[in-house]
Amino acid sequence: MCGVTSAGGVTVEFAGEYFRVSRGDRFIVGREGDLELDDNLFLHRHFLEITDSDGLWWLSNVGTRLTATVTDSAGGVQAWLAPGARLPLVFEKTTIVFSAGPTTYELTLHAAEPTFRATRREHDDDGASTIGDVPLTLSQKLLILALAEPQLRRDGTGMSEIPTSAKAAERLGWTVTRFNRKLDNVCDKFDRIGVPGMRGGQRSFATNRRARLVEHVIASRLVGKSDLPLLDTEHSIDDVEGEQE
Repeated sequence: MCGVTSAGGVTVEFAGEYFRVSRGDRFIVGREGDLELDDNLFLHRHFLEITDSDGLWWLSNVGTRLTATVTDSAGGVQAWLAPGARLPLVFEKTTIVFSAGPTTYELTLHAAEPTFRATRREHDDDGASTIGDVPLTLSQKLLILALAEPQLRRDGTGMSEIPTSAKAAERLGWTVTRFNRKLDNVCDKFDRIGVPGMRGGQRSFATNRRARLVEHVIASRLVGKSDLPLLDTEHSIDDVEGEQE
């Protein structure tokens, strides 16, 4: 399909395909609907809904359990769309990231007539990775990259599997115990600055926090494809063990 916008409408981009939504239409994303993602039984049959009302386009979560992370194109504005909630689509380009079971999905919405334009984000040049006022140590960034690697390596939008703790630990050459200890530290940091989903019930906590962590770092552009070579760079024990957690 040529182009990604239609007059006064919204275009949904997923895995190289484009779906145009015109005024008056109702577009459903889920296991069934206008955009059928896959047969993932963790995914709602109807999860997200795109409609127009009162001169604005709206994204609604019509599911009952799953949440979605919604950001502008620059990653400067981020919202957590809980079941029953809705948000106006005011940016030219809006990214939606969510997880269902071990799978993370990303899709992009392009608005033909955005209400606002995203401003350019300022980046520090000192090489430090921060989110809010919380810095990431080298080992914490490596852990995040190991979990987000499948999502970062795919081209464009689409879906990817979140590695288990054992797989991610193996990728880094760490023990699972060490990986989980550092994952606790990372989740605690994000929880302290108000990132939702970093804590949960005992049975579902392990999978859910990895999914929410990947959602957050992808949506907020905390890590990118250009960071992936760090995973294949040799790091001394002092680099990653001498850090203050």
